[in-house]
Amino acid sequence: MKVMLVTGSLSRSGGGVAAAVQCLSRSLLAAKAKVNVLGLRDGSWHCDAGEWEDIDAMPLRVVGPSAIGYAPDAHMSLQRARADIAHTHGIWKYPSSAVAHWGASTGRPYVVSPHGMLDAWAMKNSAWKKRIAATLYENAHLRGASCFHALCDAEAEAIRDLGFNRPICVIPNGIVQPLIEISKPAPWEALVPRGHRVMLFLGRLHPKKNLAALIDAWPSDATNPNWHLVIGGWSEGRHEETLRKLAKTRALEHRIHFVGPLFGNEKAAAFRAADAFVLPSLSEGLPIAVLEAWSYGLPVLKTDACNIAQGFRENAAFRLSLEPDRMVAEILAFMQMDREAQRVMGRNGQHLTERDFCWSGVAGQLLEVYRWLLDGGPPPACVRF
Repeated sequence: MKVMLVTGSLSRSGGGVAAAVQCLSRSLLAAKAKVNVLGLRDGSWHCDAGEWEDIDAMPLRVVGPSAIGYAPDAHMSLQRARADIAHTHGIWKYPSSAVAHWGASTGRPYVVSPHGMLDAWAMKNSAWKKRIAATLYENAHLRGASCFHALCDAEAEAIRDLGFNRPICVIPNGIVQPLIEISKPAPWEALVPRGHRVMLFLGRLHPKKNLAALIDAWPSDATNPNWHLVIGGWSEGRHEETLRKLAKTRALEHRIHFVGPLFGNEKAAAFRAADAFVLPSLSEGLPIAVLEAWSYGLPVLKTDACNIAQGFRENAAFRLSLEPDRMVAEILAFMQMDREAQRVMGRNGQHLTERDFCWSGVAGQLLEVYRWLLDGGPPPACVRF
C-alpha cells in the first residue's frame, strides 16, 4: 500500500500537526507501508529539513500569501506519487484543494484529519477568512472525504455537529517516549532562583491557548512563595508582546518568564527540569505537548477543552476551569498539594502514554482504516457512523 500524507507545513511552523505527521510517517514505514509526505515550504524549512532525511518528503514552493499557501506544483506532485490513498492533516490551506482535486480525478479515497480545526472555538476564530476558504475549496475537500480522522470523542462530535455524515475513525495521536537523558541546563537557569519550582507552558503563543487568563490567575508573591511560570514557544503575530505587558501590569516579571521557542535538546531539558506542565487552552484537538509532558513524568494542569479525559480519570491531570476566579483557586490548590502527590500524578501520566499513546499502535489502526477504504469488508472497531 502506498500512502500520501499531506499537510500545511513540514517545519516547526506547523506546530503539533507537523510533528504528528513526521512521527506517523516513520511508524507507517516501520509497518512496511510506502509513504510520501507532501507539504508547504515555509521560512522554517531550512531549520528542519534534516529531520525528514529518512522520509520521502516533498516541500512545495508557495506563491502569494502564506495564509493561503497556494502551491502551483501540488496537483502534479500528487498525481506523480501514484498513491493508493491520501491523508490530509490540517485544513484551510491550498493543499486541501489539491487533495480534493486528486480524489475527484483518480477516484481514490482520502482521509481528513482536522486536528481540532473544526472545533467550535476554532471555527469562530478568523471566521470570515474561513468562510472564504470554505467557499473556494475547503467545503469540497471535506465533503469529498471518504473518512474523517478525529483525535478524540469531542472532535468526532464537533465534526458531526457541522453536518458531515462520512464515517469517522477515532484514533489519538501518539508520543515518542524520551530515551537518553542529555545533560543540558534548563532554559530558565539564569532566571529562576535555585530551589524554586517551575510550571512550564510550551507551545504556540496564540489567543486560543488562553495564556492571558493564566497570567491573570497567577498568584502574587504573598500567596506563592516559590513557583515560577515559564512560557516557551513562538508567538503568533504580536501575542507575546501582549502577554509580556500583562505580566508587567501585574508586577510579575520576576515570576513569569518568556524563554522563546524550544526545540530538540533544549525542549527535552525544559521538560526534564520542570516541576509541572500547564495548558489552559480554549480549544485543542489532542495536544501533543500534554503527551510529551506526561512522557517525562510531569503532572499536568489542563482545561476540559484540551480533551484526553482519561488524564482526569486516572489522576494524571489537575483540572483547570475557564472561569477566572476558579482558575486562581485551582492553581493555588495545585501548588499547595503534597509533592509526593504531584509526583504520583506525573507517574500516572507516564504510564498512560506508554499504554495508550504509542505511535506504532496509532499507525496500525490507521492502516486498518486505509485497507478498509481500499478493499471494503467490515469496518475497523475505531470507525463510527
